[in-house]
Amino acid sequence: MGAQTKAERTAANRLAHFEKRQADRATRGPRGLAESWMERARAVASAREANGDPEAWNDLARTIATWVSRYEV
Repeated sequence: MGAQTKAERTAANRLAHFEKRQADRATRGPRGLAESWMERARAVASAREANGDPEAWNDLARTIATWVSRYEV
């Protein structure tokens, strides 16, 4: 494996951390997995915003709003 940049190491560490937390939460079933994915979605949207793409937050908000409207009584 070649040398990694700091950004590559950071991305790899974040992914490994997410995968471990997801595996831990998976033992709690679908609720745990949903919590894990929501956490990851916020992290991705924050990273996109930091890189000049605020649209990720808009997309996430629309996606969640659609889900809520589907299941809300």
